[in-house]
Amino acid sequence: MSTTVAVIGGGNLGVAIAEGLISSGFIPARELIVTKRNTESLANLAGQGVTITNDNLAAVRQASWLIFAVKPFQIKEILATLQPVLDPGRHVIVSVMTGVWLHDLRGMLGEGFSLFRAMPNTAIAIRESMTCICADGASDGQVDYVQALFGQLGKTVFIDEKLMDAATVLGACGTAYAMRYIRANIQGGIEIGFDARTAALIAAQTVKGAAELLLTRNTHPEQEIDKVTTPKGCTIAGLNEMEHQGFSSSLIRGVVTSYKKIQSDM
Repeated sequence: MSTTVAVIGGGNLGVAIAEGLISSGFIPARELIVTKRNTESLANLAGQGVTITNDNLAAVRQASWLIFAVKPFQIKEILATLQPVLDPGRHVIVSVMTGVWLHDLRGMLGEGFSLFRAMPNTAIAIRESMTCICADGASDGQVDYVQALFGQLGKTVFIDEKLMDAATVLGACGTAYAMRYIRANIQGGIEIGFDARTAALIAAQTVKGAAELLLTRNTHPEQEIDKVTTPKGCTIAGLNEMEHQGFSSSLIRGVVTSYKKIQSDM
């Protein structure tokens, strides 16, 4: 099977995927195609050797791996126009569209296609995404390839599709939750004496370091917390005050509320 990849939809997410794959060296630019109605906005990719086109049919004819990064409401019409050239023996379908389920794609495409659904977050732009993936009708080799592909853009995990809404909350909405914590930390830093720029640097790097500790050491947060909390110290005093004010319960309730919102909108 050809390794030429076509990204159907050169918006922010599609471009981030393309740039990450090129900068990582995972796919040579000459084996990457990106489509968009207004191709002028993709001049930077074209300059790197990526094939840019506004012709989805032409892109699909040249590629075997198709990443759909269009608006969810557009996919039915797009797939209908591509039906004459789509081949289940050749094309693997990867969707990064929110709210489009694998059974939806199967209903539009018919049987025989290998399907993937991937949920990255905005950190994909700097190759630090947390991408959750599920599949239907895919071979082990195809699963390995898709995991390797998104692995160039951050961390990956395969999950049951029933958890995709939960993954959206934890991994995508979670970016906003983390930003809100950092913002509050910056505000606190300013109140205790730092200028805004220095407070922002300290707060952001501290959160980045804390996350790397968990990812590198594979430890539980409480283990790392114990290392910086001494008897009668300032850390435990601050943590206890946050808990008295409902820090953990507020965050948990926010996560659950976001999840319920997704479920109610289905």
